[in-house]
Amino acid sequence: MDFLTYVLPEDCLSRIISFTSPVDASRSAAVSRAFESAADSDAVWGSFLPPDYGEIITRAAASFPLLSSLSKKDLYFHLCHNPILLDGDPIVSKVTYRRPHVVYDDRV
Repeated sequence: MDFLTYVLPEDCLSRIISFTSPVDASRSAAVSRAFESAADSDAVWGSFLPPDYGEIITRAAASFPLLSSLSKKDLYFHLCHNPILLDGDPIVSKVTYRRPHVVYDDRV
């Protein structure tokens, strides 16, 4: 166990990592087992999801029933590669490699 992980508990490491980017969170997982555990936590990846991701998942559950069973990290990467069109509304939930945002599609 290295000094930093001895001094800081995992939830503190997770909180610190949550202020970085998804790329940095993924990289920090390679530092040590303690960092890997902290970086893979739902607390970290939840901070990278759109603020209304719970509503998005609830509304998309009919089309994508397995979304609610994914970890927040897996959900983040799923949304990166598979944007969701909700109920024919012109709102596509899209997650970028830095921070999540909602894209409005004017073509609909």
